[in-house]
Amino acid sequence: MTDAFGGIFGLIILALDIWAIISVVRSDAASGKKILWVLLIVILPMLGLILWGIMGPRGNRPDERSNIGR
Repeated sequence: MTDAFGGIFGLIILALDIWAIISVVRSDAASGKKILWVLLIVILPMLGLILWGIMGPRGNRPDERSNIGR
């Protein structure tokens, strides 16, 4: 039972890390900051994900930008 939980937990962390990396790459942040965030997420998956969620660059949100001024 413990192994199954660990495997599912690992897959969830992997999926969230991939989502975070895609979001960092799509963000408007400078290239150097993007590289640092991606490295942090890859090297420290859980801690990097938590830090990115709190302090990281936000992804492009074309829906919000297209509604500005309407």
